[in-house]
Amino acid sequence: MDVSLTLWVLTIVGLCALIAVDFFIGRKPHDVSVKEAGIWTIVWIVLAGLFGLGLLVFGGGQPAGEFFAGYITEKSLSVDNLFVIVLIMAKFAVPSQYQQRVLLVGVLIALVLRAIFIAAGAAIIASFSWVFYIFGAFLIYTAWKLIQEARADEEDEEFEENKLLKAAERRFGVADRYHGTKLWIQQNGKRVMTPMLVVMLAIGSTDVLFALDSIPAIFGLTQDPYIVFTANAFALMGLRQLYFLIGGLLRKLVHLSYGLSIILGFIGVKLVLHALHESGVHVPEISIPVSLGVICSVLIVTTITSLRASRKKAEAEAAAGQDERPAKTDVDA
Repeated sequence: MDVSLTLWVLTIVGLCALIAVDFFIGRKPHDVSVKEAGIWTIVWIVLAGLFGLGLLVFGGGQPAGEFFAGYITEKSLSVDNLFVIVLIMAKFAVPSQYQQRVLLVGVLIALVLRAIFIAAGAAIIASFSWVFYIFGAFLIYTAWKLIQEARADEEDEEFEENKLLKAAERRFGVADRYHGTKLWIQQNGKRVMTPMLVVMLAIGSTDVLFALDSIPAIFGLTQDPYIVFTANAFALMGLRQLYFLIGGLLRKLVHLSYGLSIILGFIGVKLVLHALHESGVHVPEISIPVSLGVICSVLIVTTITSLRASRKKAEAEAAAGQDERPAKTDVDA
């Protein structure tokens, strides 16, 4: 797509306006209900759908297909990221009424960092077509790693702070408790960070690791920076509501890692084929409709098999619990 500077500015302003509305509505700390989370999840999905239809009308089927494929991929990867966000919330014992504020600011930090990654990725791709080989190989390796981790079937470990976060804590110091939504306070004559700011930075900075997978993945579906950015933006901005909506469902998505590994591996192969094609080798390329069909099919099958496996496990545990109950004797009677 030939995107003008004016359209870029209008898009960014529009996203900022949506974020401002979201922030204004949720400005008062409170526990987010399932109803509220569900309504806002639908709103963000509808807005993404309308944006995609706008691309279809003004840009044609190719940009619209690339956007929807990228959006669905980023959305599915963001669901996997929620597992880590849950660990971060537990690590810092974030009060439930402050969690939505933490997520909103954390997502904003992640969006800014991803915008930098996207700009750098677009510049590299424009100059060096061979980078597709690296992206493709990395995604295939990530897919294999996801399968290995899923087969290990290990319990989630406690979240470990990264070096950057630890350095910030040593440099500025951290208060011993939350002070509402304040980010900085005066303590013993020194300005220190509150746990609220630390957990926001933790979520935002941890997304850098997630971007190492998601940015190459979406560049495997489209090389248009505008579509890459908007797909990431819509996927990330619905992440906060998704956290409250499916928080209890996360544990039931036991096959999600397998599904994501298939998607990442598929996109990795697509990138390698594209790189070979760019190098003059006559190989078939995977079209966007095929990519969109594969991604949606894998996610649907993964969700169905996950829910079935979780239900069977729950039934087996319930049956085992009943078998372990001591039989009632005549004396007890």
